[in-house]
Amino acid sequence: MSTGQISLGQKGKRRRIKKKVQWSAYGYLTPALVTIAIFSILPTLLTIVVSFTNASDLHFMNPSFVGFKNFASLFNMNDPLAQVFIPTFIWTVTFAVVATTLNYLLGLFLAVLLNNKNMKESTLYRMILIVPWAVPGLISILIWQGLLNQSYGQINALIHTFGVPPIPWLVNPFWARVSVIMVNLWLSFPYMMTVCLGALQAIPEELFEAAGIDGATIWQKFRYITMPSVWQISLPLVIPAFAFQFNNFNAVYLLTGGGPARNSTQFAGYTDILASAAYKMTLDFNRYDLGATISVFLFVLVGFFSWINMRATGAFQEVD
Repeated sequence: MSTGQISLGQKGKRRRIKKKVQWSAYGYLTPALVTIAIFSILPTLLTIVVSFTNASDLHFMNPSFVGFKNFASLFNMNDPLAQVFIPTFIWTVTFAVVATTLNYLLGLFLAVLLNNKNMKESTLYRMILIVPWAVPGLISILIWQGLLNQSYGQINALIHTFGVPPIPWLVNPFWARVSVIMVNLWLSFPYMMTVCLGALQAIPEELFEAAGIDGATIWQKFRYITMPSVWQISLPLVIPAFAFQFNNFNAVYLLTGGGPARNSTQFAGYTDILASAAYKMTLDFNRYDLGATISVFLFVLVGFFSWINMRATGAFQEVD
């Protein structure tokens, strides 16, 4: 057998092995792809289809195509739906921005404190501060609901000892929104703290030593070394956290139920975000069309804000 025939035989064998490996890869991926298609892609497509119909308890079996009528009603101020949707939309954006900013700033502040090598108890403090993240969010929110109760909550009992009158944490529109942001901060700051701790430990110590030799103050080191480095590393994780706050259903619905109510006929309360409003519209009012419309709008909104953030910050661009 000639050398050329052996070479061709080896190439053919390699080709068959490569093809076998490719098909085996598809086999390994098939369960994940099927699961994603059934539980993610198909529900998304169905929601989009329903948003262009009049599906409700009255037209459950025979919905009709209505085009963009549902989407137009969300922004038509003459429509009672828009009179609730627009304030809910504004509060959703406000909640997402404020919650993400506070979570990040508190996490960064604690990370800087715990990253001090002279603090011998830093490991113990990290364990304590990670507890809110370790406890299931459902349990934490229900505990906070009891703590913030106006009549028998322990927080009002505590401030009463200082002569402060009871605060209507969950029944007053302003204080209910403060409560939602405060409880969300308790649940979310450990994640941001962990992200910032990892980013801080990735900064070369030589930079701080060189800055100290040049006479830089603690604030100057933080402003020109710590903050830019941490921001660059943590930003790809902050953007998904910001998108998550738009859909933070548990923090709102479990704590306040979306209340206090605007009035008895409107589907969204003062603390409802678009996710909880769509849930109520679907299950409480049986307006599957409007619930799907709000969900699609929320989907596009989150995608749009995430795209702007990624383009403006370049967080996911490859660096040469």
